[in-house]
Amino acid sequence: MNNIVIVGGGIGGLCSAVRLLSKGFKVTILEKEPTVGGKVNRKEIKDFNFDLTASILMTPKVYIDIFEDLGKNYKDYFEMIRLEPIYNVFYADNTQYSFYRDLKKTNDVLESIESGLSQEYEEFFYKTMKKYLIANNNFLCKPMLNMKEIVNVNSIKSALQMDVLENSNKYLSSMIHNRKLNEYLIFQAMYMGVNPYKNTNLYTMIPAISHAYGLSYIKGGLYQYICALQKLIYEEGGQIETNSQVKEVVIKNNKVAGVRTKKLFYEADCVVCNADYPYAVKELIPGYSLGMSYTNSCIDKKEYSCSVFMIYLGLNKKYDVLNVHNIYISKDFKKSIEDPFNGTLSKNPSIYMYYPSAVDESLCSKSKSVLNIMVRVPNLSFETVKWTQKDIMNYRNVIIKYISHIKGMEDIEKHIECEDYLIPDDLDKKFNAFKGNKS
Repeated sequence: MNNIVIVGGGIGGLCSAVRLLSKGFKVTILEKEPTVGGKVNRKEIKDFNFDLTASILMTPKVYIDIFEDLGKNYKDYFEMIRLEPIYNVFYADNTQYSFYRDLKKTNDVLESIESGLSQEYEEFFYKTMKKYLIANNNFLCKPMLNMKEIVNVNSIKSALQMDVLENSNKYLSSMIHNRKLNEYLIFQAMYMGVNPYKNTNLYTMIPAISHAYGLSYIKGGLYQYICALQKLIYEEGGQIETNSQVKEVVIKNNKVAGVRTKKLFYEADCVVCNADYPYAVKELIPGYSLGMSYTNSCIDKKEYSCSVFMIYLGLNKKYDVLNVHNIYISKDFKKSIEDPFNGTLSKNPSIYMYYPSAVDESLCSKSKSVLNIMVRVPNLSFETVKWTQKDIMNYRNVIIKYISHIKGMEDIEKHIECEDYLIPDDLDKKFNAFKGNKS
């Protein structure tokens, strides 16, 4: 087995290509869009440059290892900036706090909120990091190629130790009794697009990991990491074919034979599919039985993560009140989190704001700045939101209204030089994200 075709040039496909090339395989990536990166892409409006979606870089070592495992100095490919503080958090009562990787600094902030709160946070942090280390050692870093690797005495014992059945809210509330800290952590547990009031507390690892390893920023935006991977792939002899939409993964005699695009057939000994799972099973392997759980009707009935509405703002002003990563916690927090899972646009949304201009002047003119605003919304399983131009503008106005309530951002509306939006339909059509899910 020497010839490998990778379907999809997203970050997973690119990283897979690098690993396979380093082992001596011949690798071809087929990407339907004009550029690689998938949802980790860039958007240009006038002289403003935006990351299209992904922006939170956790566990920086993982990004570095891809290069250093090949004997490369990552600094020759991209510049990584460690962030401190990791978050600025704004609350509807006009209070605001910064949270740090430095535990002492974070504890000082927590004690200013409520006496004894730092002890509650440390209990959460150390308990949750213990879960993460169990998961990392026994599941995340193992290939899981067969049922014996997935289900064995050690894996069952490890799963029981992790105690993941309790939902995120109940898990956090058992240790943390302060509403503000609880909501800050719950917001992060929702990053994978699942309901923290109903789903496993596994996702509370996200805020714990963010604190343990810190958050980093790649100069030029996260798309610069995609460019670095692309450069490395070419250096290692890999091939990337853009504007090449895969129509079918061809299977003969229960073995993969290759991949067919609209124009060409690519023979392959192995195919790595980096496309969204439901799309791949429904569209790329037609007529090939994978078992009852893989039928189209079963896939359609499964529950998917919620989607996202994004606003891209090119501003002719800089806002010192913002850090790179910012969260606005709404007055009716629980409802704002659960609304997307009930098919409703929150009228009082909690908001994530990505402001790379806090540390990077390369994205636009020095006197200007870029701001990405993200709000979770229902996926396309619900037909309650149509996303007409009127719907987009109405919701845009709701979100900007709440951001302008933040002290220091009251004038944001009049400093918008350009703007654009991303809606669930874009994720569905452009990136084949089933029902516009944004996990």
